[in-house]
Amino acid sequence: MTGPELAEAGRLLAAARRPVVFTGAGMSAESGVPTFRDAQTGLWQRYDPQELATPAAFRADPALVWGWYEARRRGVRRALPNPGHRAVAAIQARLPETVVITQNVDDLHERGGVPAPVRLHGSLFAPRCSACARPAPLPSDLPPPAGTPEPHDGPLTPPACAGCGAPVRPGVVWFGEALPSAALDAAVEAAAGCDLLLTVGTSALVHPAAEIPLVAARLGAPVVQVNPVPTPLDPICAVNLRGPAGEVLPGLVRAAWPDADAG
Repeated sequence: MTGPELAEAGRLLAAARRPVVFTGAGMSAESGVPTFRDAQTGLWQRYDPQELATPAAFRADPALVWGWYEARRRGVRRALPNPGHRAVAAIQARLPETVVITQNVDDLHERGGVPAPVRLHGSLFAPRCSACARPAPLPSDLPPPAGTPEPHDGPLTPPACAGCGAPVRPGVVWFGEALPSAALDAAVEAAAGCDLLLTVGTSALVHPAAEIPLVAARLGAPVVQVNPVPTPLDPICAVNLRGPAGEVLPGLVRAAWPDADAG
């Protein structure tokens, strides 16, 4: 990707010292991870994702909800970070004060080289007790009981909490739940103090996460958007770069620093 928009975005990135990179589902979709509302496959075609991702659904049928999230987690494990993830890691390597904020619940940023993104919606890889919130090991980290069959794509009884015995739940934010306060506070603080916000692959429709770029813009930081299609953020952006993250971000890194390894 070339052009005056990319050159201007590269200039803004090269001048930044405290950038924020804010990522959404579109970035992971480029690695083959279905977005939350994408059509389900197999058994899960019968279910509406929004009806499975609630505390009430877990109380009513823990095995159904746990099985669906385990299927999602196994799917993520088969995906690989794309050049966009590696470009974000290259930005953070060049500018150590970079804060990466993500709405995604996969681990592709970590595997792509970003050790500690701020997770607004939790993680498929951080299960916890549904009653006492004690962190729980991933099922794959536990020795399977004798005679346990291979994981299957269907309802699956969740493990019991080692502390209180209640069912372990996925470590994600469900509909009707507040975002984790520590993550939200960290995201707002980073956006309020940044000198550039780069928003990548987000529809800007999911609130309150969608407010993060607005915080930066209101306080005077330029916002650069990377997205194949227009979003509600277009009017506040200094530059809109149309295209997939895996193509645009490596080009942006090279535009900012011609000697950089963009991944």
